[in-house]
Amino acid sequence: MPAPGGAFDDHNPPDAALIGDCVHCGFCLPTCPTYVLWGEEMDSPRGRIYLMKEGLEGEPMSDSMVSHWDACLGCMACVTACPSGVQYDTLIEQTRAQVERHHERSPKDRALRGLIFSLFPHPKRLRLLRGPLRALQATGLDRAMRRTGLLERLSPQLAAMESLAPRLGRPEPLPPYIHASGERRAVVGLLTGCVQGAFFPGVNSATARVLQAEGCDVVVPASQGCCGALSVHNGREEEAQGFARRLVDSFESSGVERVVVNAAGCGSTMKEYADLLADDPAYAARARAFAEKVRDVSEILDELGTVAPRHPLDMTIAYHDACHLAHAQGVRAQPRRLLEAIPGLSLKEIAEPELCCGSAGIYNIVNPEPARELGDRKAANIVATGAQVLVTANPGCLMQVTSAIQRSGHPMGMAHTIEVLDASIRGAPVSTFLPA
Repeated sequence: MPAPGGAFDDHNPPDAALIGDCVHCGFCLPTCPTYVLWGEEMDSPRGRIYLMKEGLEGEPMSDSMVSHWDACLGCMACVTACPSGVQYDTLIEQTRAQVERHHERSPKDRALRGLIFSLFPHPKRLRLLRGPLRALQATGLDRAMRRTGLLERLSPQLAAMESLAPRLGRPEPLPPYIHASGERRAVVGLLTGCVQGAFFPGVNSATARVLQAEGCDVVVPASQGCCGALSVHNGREEEAQGFARRLVDSFESSGVERVVVNAAGCGSTMKEYADLLADDPAYAARARAFAEKVRDVSEILDELGTVAPRHPLDMTIAYHDACHLAHAQGVRAQPRRLLEAIPGLSLKEIAEPELCCGSAGIYNIVNPEPARELGDRKAANIVATGAQVLVTANPGCLMQVTSAIQRSGHPMGMAHTIEVLDASIRGAPVSTFLPA
């Protein structure tokens, strides 16, 4: 139990046993984005774990403590690198929930976070934002506003939010039920997501088409909402639990064998619903059953094996591992196998693959400067591959890397993994992906 007067209360504090697993060996250091940027011990995983230990032993929660925990991207590269199996992902989520309960943030920070969480986890509100944003982009006012630098001077965080917005196309609503092409091999549910559904509707359409072509009936529950990933990763525990309960309810009666996700951050959280709702007697067993069905789209396609013919795509791509797919879910080989099976396609690996691109949920909004540094570093490594197209599996990564590539002055195509598979199945031209 936490010492009285310390940083933490007795509701799920950072687990002392997990803290004790860290032997401070330093294997995590070269994989930690903030340590790589700044070389500060307290901005490394083992440094943050030391602060958690101090909090458990009675050290009060301070602004300094919180600043080091807030600086963590939650990319989980340290979990992959750790030879002792330290569950840093669990520790930082436990800590952030404590921070949200006990730390008084500045009025400016509260206002920014309030804006973010009143918007991004709400698909209907995001869809309402599409109209004004498309108008800005169509008239060129967004680019004109950036050239003035006014928004950057007023609020770097809001400027970061605006600059990350993708170019919007037409909405692509999905029907509630899509029948498999040919023999049915599986019945799957599709998470349409918040940012994915509003800003990248083409990714959801491509996902449905590929699943259909591979023999899946696809169920798209109209009642589904946010999965709670952003809330979980930022310590908003009760909010995340509410989102999780509603999503379990949405898919529970759909009769699906798997719940398919095409956003890495969402998938990693949904696979952990059993932990998130473990203390809820009405949902604990249901959450566990739901989590066991969750698969990234590359996992389910790899499990089923391909039956739809692939047409050639004569292009070179660089594949970027989304952190919450590679580190949090351990899904690395499956998307590569699917992409390498496309005739004519050449896949290039990116240097420093373990380092986050700087997106990390809302990190690139609340911490724009280090996020920009990481984005520029990732962009340089991507450009160095000589690839024509960057491929990844998360909407946040697509927005972050697109912005960084534009700053680099070396334009290239951007695509979700499933969009490349869809293009090959449909026989679409390579020009689909190349910059205008």
